[in-house]
Amino acid sequence: MTSPVINSDNSVTFRIEAPKAGEVQVKGDWEANKGEGRLTKDKNGVWSYTTPVLPSEMYTYRFIIDGVAGIDPTNPFTCRDVGSIFSLFYINNGCADYYQVHEVPHGTVTTTWYHSNLLDLNRRLTVYTPPYYEKSNRSYPVFYLLHGSGGDETAWLELGRVVRILDNLIAEGKAEPMIVVMPNGNCSKEAAPGETSENLNFRPVMTNAIPGSYKNGKYEKSFPEIVNFIDSRYKTISEKNSRALAGLSMGGMHTLIISANYPDIFGYVGLFSAGVNFSQVNMQIPEYADLDAKLAAFSKTGYKLYWISVGNEDPLYPNNKELMARMDKVGLKYIFRESTRGHLWVNWREYMLQFVPMLFK
Repeated sequence: MTSPVINSDNSVTFRIEAPKAGEVQVKGDWEANKGEGRLTKDKNGVWSYTTPVLPSEMYTYRFIIDGVAGIDPTNPFTCRDVGSIFSLFYINNGCADYYQVHEVPHGTVTTTWYHSNLLDLNRRLTVYTPPYYEKSNRSYPVFYLLHGSGGDETAWLELGRVVRILDNLIAEGKAEPMIVVMPNGNCSKEAAPGETSENLNFRPVMTNAIPGSYKNGKYEKSFPEIVNFIDSRYKTISEKNSRALAGLSMGGMHTLIISANYPDIFGYVGLFSAGVNFSQVNMQIPEYADLDAKLAAFSKTGYKLYWISVGNEDPLYPNNKELMARMDKVGLKYIFRESTRGHLWVNWREYMLQFVPMLFK
C-alpha cells in the first residue's frame, strides 16, 4: 500500500490500514477544505481519502486516528515543526520545483560554532556556501536569515528548503551566488534541541517558553558578533550593501530591531509575516526604545531594499499595517507584497522565491 499517491490531476489520495479504528482524519496545510479530510474505511480495514486538486507546493500533514495525531506510516519523508513531526509531499510544476533537488551545481551546508561574549555562550550557526565556493578566489555577499518562534538554526533548512531554493535560483541565473547564514534566535540556548550540552533534556518548544530568550533585546544587541564572526571566517564582502537580513515572524521582529539599531550593517532588509505586536514588548528596553527615530535614521542610510510581506489572513496582518504606517510617517520607503492565507511556511517559502532574486543586484 502506498500513501500518499499524487494523482494525474494533482489531487492526492491518502491511505492507512487501521481496521480497529472508529474514525480517521487527515489534517494538512493545503487551502482546500482548510486542509481537512475524513477518510472512509473499506471492507479490508483500509481507510482512504482523496483531496481536491492542489496547486504546486510542498505540503505537510498528519493522520488523526480516534483523536490521536501521528505521521503517515507508509511515507518515509517527514519534517519537524517545533515539537511535532509531519509527513510531507510535493505537487510539482510550480513553486515546489524550487524546493526539490535537481541536477544543478550544489552548494555546501555546514554547522559551525561561534562564541558570544554578550550572551556568554558558544552557539551554533548553519551556513550555506554557494556552488564552487571552496575553489573560488572571489568574495561573496551574505544573507542572514532568521527563523520564527519555536524554530532554530535548522528551521529554514528543513521547513524552508532554503538550500534547494538557492541552488536552483542560482543555477537559473535568477539569484546572485551568496552565503546564507542561519543563526539560532533563542539567545539563551546554544543550538537546536538535541544539539546542546543539555542533549535530550532540551525539547523543542516555542521561544516564549525558553527562559531568557524572548523579546528581551539580548539577541538583537549581540547580533554584530555573528556578523563579525562570519566576516572573519568566510570569504565575504564586508560592506553594508553586500549584506541582507530577513526573518519570519519572531525573526521578522528581530530583523526590524537589528537593522534599526545597526543601520550601517545591512543594505537589504526583509520582514516575512513579522511578529511586530508591540503590545507584547517592553519598549523601554534600549534595543526597542525610540523605534520611530531609529527607523527615520535608517531611512537616510542609503539602503538598497526594505521589503515587507504578510498574508491577508495572518493574525499579524494588522500589526504589519500599523508598522508600515509608522514607516510612512518617518519617510522610510519599502516595498509591500500582500499574499493570501495566514501564518504558514507555504507563504514564507514563496516570499523567499520573491525576495532572494532582488538581492545584491
